[in-house]
Amino acid sequence: MIGHLYILYNMRYQLEKNHLDLIGMVTLPASKSISNRLLILNKLAHKPGTLSKLSDSDDTQVLMQALDSPSEEIDIGHAGTAMRFLTAFLSIQKGSYILTGSDRMQKRPIRELVDALTRLGAAITYTGREGYPPLSIHGKHLQGGEISIDSSISSQYISALMMIGPVLRNGLKINLQNKMVSSSYIKLTREIMLGLGIPVEFSGTSIHVPHHDFDGKDMTIEGDWSAASYWYAMAALADRVDLEIKGLIKHSFQGDAILPDLFNSIGVATEYIPGGIRLKKTERTVRKLNYDFRENPDLVQTMVVLCGLLDIPFQFSGIQTLKIKETDRINALQQEMTRLGIMLEADPDGTWIHWDGQQRVRQKACPAIQTYEDHRMAMAFAPASMRVPGLIIEDPGVVHKSYPQFWNDLMEMGFTFQQV
Repeated sequence: MIGHLYILYNMRYQLEKNHLDLIGMVTLPASKSISNRLLILNKLAHKPGTLSKLSDSDDTQVLMQALDSPSEEIDIGHAGTAMRFLTAFLSIQKGSYILTGSDRMQKRPIRELVDALTRLGAAITYTGREGYPPLSIHGKHLQGGEISIDSSISSQYISALMMIGPVLRNGLKINLQNKMVSSSYIKLTREIMLGLGIPVEFSGTSIHVPHHDFDGKDMTIEGDWSAASYWYAMAALADRVDLEIKGLIKHSFQGDAILPDLFNSIGVATEYIPGGIRLKKTERTVRKLNYDFRENPDLVQTMVVLCGLLDIPFQFSGIQTLKIKETDRINALQQEMTRLGIMLEADPDGTWIHWDGQQRVRQKACPAIQTYEDHRMAMAFAPASMRVPGLIIEDPGVVHKSYPQFWNDLMEMGFTFQQV
């Protein structure tokens, strides 16, 4: 065993992989999407359950601290999920709160959620720029009722509302307007709530959450399928693969559990084994990849980088939510892919991103990838070191947001790091 590799912000790490074998075993972090939902619901339960193997990601740790904090001012840093979930949660908790975050968080819109809560009677005001954090929240009892919300902006707004629905006296009916994005995450919220005995109804255009007393349950959190995407990308780039990934389950409600189907044509076969999966190399059959990532936006960066490295032309749609993530991920991809010699086209509104396999620029001998305070930029580009000698990742510590052990796991697989 190797010791813990402490990688901090404001550092630069140069990655190398001396051989293209990917053989061994890795244990993934627990799903932060499931962890964060269960933490909120556990706090709302009449009797809380015991949650085992919670995600050790910064996002989950920040939410845990916020839920247990006696302070009236809560700073959630970069944790977007915590911002959305806590906005709804605190609006029904007795007391007055200031909910704030990092500079980037204060540039991420939250008006649609605040407006929905305000229509339910919540007392929320903006302390700075209208429509953006920080928020001043005066918590109180809400009656509930029926509201409408634009479902084309963020599924987290809808999940945040769903989870407070059972404790509202009249329950909650949410009418979903416009074309929905990331409905897989709404379905995940529904399944978690159903598992706690809350009779949620989701028709596709509306969600009904009745007033319902419920108890928490003792639960063990499954592994994070989003985190598995980086290992799938490395497997696709490797020459020999026999990789066991612990923590994943076959019949998962996580949207990114589509990875086995998505990668089958890219040359990676998945075998389900007790406690996880095993990846093996198989024949790559895809010539061009057209895919709608409306349900799986967290996979876009990984797939863009991978297709560029494998010379697979692609057209990806359904990616408009990427513009309001930790960074504008569309712009970030366009900027950083040029360092790998690839020019991407993208719709200004973020509805699609495209590469025809031809548009190239001169590649730097030792490219340095900017990460934009975005964990998925660092992890999506890390596999590129298997094909790009001397690749540098700026601010590698950003991975702590969702996968703190990422670099250590890469070291176990034969990657080396040099501070430069």
